[in-house]
Amino acid sequence: MIIDGVEMREIRTADAAGVAEALDRNRAYMAPYEPRRAEEFYTEAGQRGRIEELLTARADRRARPFVLLAADGVAGTITLQNIVRGALSSGAIGYWVDQAWAGKGLATAALHEVCRIARDEERLHRVEAGTRAENLASQRVLAKAGFEQYGLAPRYLHVGGDWRDHRLFQLLLNDEPPAL
Repeated sequence: MIIDGVEMREIRTADAAGVAEALDRNRAYMAPYEPRRAEEFYTEAGQRGRIEELLTARADRRARPFVLLAADGVAGTITLQNIVRGALSSGAIGYWVDQAWAGKGLATAALHEVCRIARDEERLHRVEAGTRAENLASQRVLAKAGFEQYGLAPRYLHVGGDWRDHRLFQLLLNDEPPAL
């Protein structure tokens, strides 16, 4: 799928170098909202391992990881993960976009597409996402995609040297009964 000149496709291990370079380039930009990471996270080897884990989860139908590719390299990633079937029929979405793409609608468009995939291909009832309470830009992205806040998780994630509150959002995709 092409979104404003950016290709969104399922991630591959061959994307590891580009993802690592983009994450390293955006390290300071994302620091207020991301947990502290080991240096290996920002390397090709670290991302290859992470992508391999996501692809294993994909094979087990527990995740759908995507990369956003612009003409000049990786513009971000978005992942439908923690997929639970049965009575819950739910998944969680995590995403980031390169600072150069922030505020241009790429995250919102990618989120819309992943929600369509969650509904039409994965047949999920709902998806959820969380943001730091202060991350108003990400909350705007979620609101534009139709998500509603349903809770606050106090001291949810350790970011920037302290436990930070997170706002929790969900989007109900359908009311079909889950597959047996």
